[in-house]
Amino acid sequence: MRGRTSAVVALAVTAALVAAPEASATRCDTKPIQTALRALRNVRAAGVSVTVKSPGCGVWTGGVGVADLKTGRKVVGNEHSRIGSDTKTWTATVVLQLVGEGRIRLDDTVDQYLPGLVRTSRYDGRKITVRQLLQHTSGLPDYLDAPYWENEEARRWDHVEPLFTVQQALPLDPPERAPSGFAYANTNYNLVGLIVAKVTGHDIGTEIRQRIIRPLGLGETSWPGDRTTIPAPDMRGYLKQGGGQVDRTEWNTSEADASGELISTGTDATTFWTALMAGKLLAPAQLAVMKKTIVDDEGQDYGLGVEGYRYLPGVPTWGHSGSMASGHKFRNAVTDDGRRAVTLLIGTDSFDSAKVDTIIRDLIRDLR
Repeated sequence: MRGRTSAVVALAVTAALVAAPEASATRCDTKPIQTALRALRNVRAAGVSVTVKSPGCGVWTGGVGVADLKTGRKVVGNEHSRIGSDTKTWTATVVLQLVGEGRIRLDDTVDQYLPGLVRTSRYDGRKITVRQLLQHTSGLPDYLDAPYWENEEARRWDHVEPLFTVQQALPLDPPERAPSGFAYANTNYNLVGLIVAKVTGHDIGTEIRQRIIRPLGLGETSWPGDRTTIPAPDMRGYLKQGGGQVDRTEWNTSEADASGELISTGTDATTFWTALMAGKLLAPAQLAVMKKTIVDDEGQDYGLGVEGYRYLPGVPTWGHSGSMASGHKFRNAVTDDGRRAVTLLIGTDSFDSAKVDTIIRDLIRDLR
């Protein structure tokens, strides 16, 4: 779910200021935002929902293109979308809250919480820690590589329990790992979700609702379970197939669980990320642990459920990309102090990813 069409579409630009700027902010300058919107017209996506936070402009929403190719409904910035692996940051936040409460310890092993679950000739839960799960250094393979998922679309209506996904992974060969030990696997986070359930008595979706969604007032964020639809207004999801774009919005994403199940809007996701970076969800000690990174398999930085981006010298920037088989993509970046943020919801599985990364980098740099 970290990284999971291309018909030419006339892209319209719409925008709205939805929150007042900070009291001590400088004058709102939307020129960097408008520059970014113009660039987003050329990334070959049907539609992109954009949310930006800056000291001068507060929270700004807008978009380019269309959210629904069939009806021609334009993107305006309030669309709901699957955020995929960005869910991992929300899951890691819950785990680190439990660490702060003394209910989970990062260097405890999987076996201490789920005795005997991970016990094969190649994988031993007595030697895999919670920290390793959160940082993808457990050495476990990704359950999505199991034969069950060879035709993922054929499974699109299935209910799948997180325990089953872990069991699917265990017969697989070990993944190729970066020198740091990093190997990205959704299995790690579904296993973390099972640990949270064992410790709290609630599934990870319930804990995210109680600990993050409700306290922050994120009324547009939801845990879908077996619901296959996305709340209106939705960002439709398109897959490139046969020279066209096929709508695959409706999907049962229960298998994603703690690794990627959340649905949100750009505004809600931005609120979560800026609150996290501002220290409103984690105590300083736990936030510092979250931001302690290693080099991942792409030469970038990865902490505990957060990706570190080297956009600006001396300005740490964080986020977590997301991708779903339904065609939904998520990209974001937030500065270390939470004062500047960019969130993109993208409705197509195929687009110019490198150009999008450049647009986000430049916008974070130029926001005032």
